[in-house]
Amino acid sequence: MFQTASGYRYESLPQRDLVQTSPGLYVSPASFSQKQFSHQGHSFDYVPNVIDNDFKDRSQGWLSWICNLIVTFLVFVCTFITFPASGWFVLKMVPNYQRIVVFRLGRVRPPKGPGVVLILPLIDQWQRVDLRTRAFNIPPCKVTTKDGGLVSVGADIQFRIWSPVMSVVAVQDLNASTRLTAQNAMTYNLGKKTVREIQTERVKLGEHLGIDINEMTRPWGLEVDRVELTVESVLKGPDDSLSGPVILPPSVPGLEGIIGPIQQLAAHFLGNSGLSQPPEGSGDTVSFVDEQGPSVPMVTKRVSTAQLLAAVELRLSEQLVQQVGACFQFQIGLSDGSINSYFVDLSKGRGEVGAGVAVQPDVTLQMSEEDLLALFEGTLRPFAAYTSGRLKVQGDLRTAMKLEELIKLIRQ
Repeated sequence: MFQTASGYRYESLPQRDLVQTSPGLYVSPASFSQKQFSHQGHSFDYVPNVIDNDFKDRSQGWLSWICNLIVTFLVFVCTFITFPASGWFVLKMVPNYQRIVVFRLGRVRPPKGPGVVLILPLIDQWQRVDLRTRAFNIPPCKVTTKDGGLVSVGADIQFRIWSPVMSVVAVQDLNASTRLTAQNAMTYNLGKKTVREIQTERVKLGEHLGIDINEMTRPWGLEVDRVELTVESVLKGPDDSLSGPVILPPSVPGLEGIIGPIQQLAAHFLGNSGLSQPPEGSGDTVSFVDEQGPSVPMVTKRVSTAQLLAAVELRLSEQLVQQVGACFQFQIGLSDGSINSYFVDLSKGRGEVGAGVAVQPDVTLQMSEEDLLALFEGTLRPFAAYTSGRLKVQGDLRTAMKLEELIKLIRQ
């Protein structure tokens, strides 16, 4: 019953449709014809076959093109005849930082704007795209390093859209896809590093991570401008931590480049309790005696807002004004619910600091008094405060981030 007839051979069925399909936007026709069953590139076959600065669909037939032209002409004539009334619906105002992506009869058109844009009724579907720099943060996630350690690492990422059309047609949810891609890239790249490399080379790793993310997101019309890694804590040290050099956490500034016994001594004098201690049975011990005077324990006293403004006023200079060139207005919320206003004018002369409202501030920063002191103490970064919602910015975000120059000068 289940025996095959003589002279008959079974043949495996093809795994894909036998209908010839055209290559997608990111696949060359030569490679597609040679390797039909191994699709090289992205699965963007639904994206129109367009080239740079030319959004004509080359795959459209002449009959379809003529029909589309006739329908477009008829709708345009009807719009022109009823223009006094239809002008309220077909004319759209597009600011300089936005573009409009139009689909006319289902086919993508070149992006429109800025200025006044004409949208034909019934046959045009349109969507606004914001070209300004946006930011999001990756919540801290656990990463297993190459040397067996476990680190909790997050990231703050700034990105912008360079191709409005691709940001609409190439991905459905741009924000969610970018966040997931960045998180996967961060986990993969940091998994090939050691705990020491993650702690001491965060800036370099952030630059490399930005390049890797750009390679994956540029087909979506998106470009990453900045990636800043934040190491929350080391949950588990490396397997060979006892024999290797001690690694300082990022909360101790100025000691990232010190290695070996010098690093242990420096951490000891700073009172860092998070460092690994030598075993009790160690035979070699070194003690230091201060012959100049009695030892005075280091006491960290948090300054007030008035003292902070006085310290800022002492550091004002023409060189700082040339580096920053902006006027900051601070709206500081106190614990009793009241709000105090301060300004730091670094736009002219040697700069000026005082209480009250500036004449023409370039950017207004709203935060609590604790967050303001944390910014100048170095325990809170401006970009991290902005992405977490603790810092509210009214004005240009790039100008607000220039506050880091002033913070670095105060902490010197």
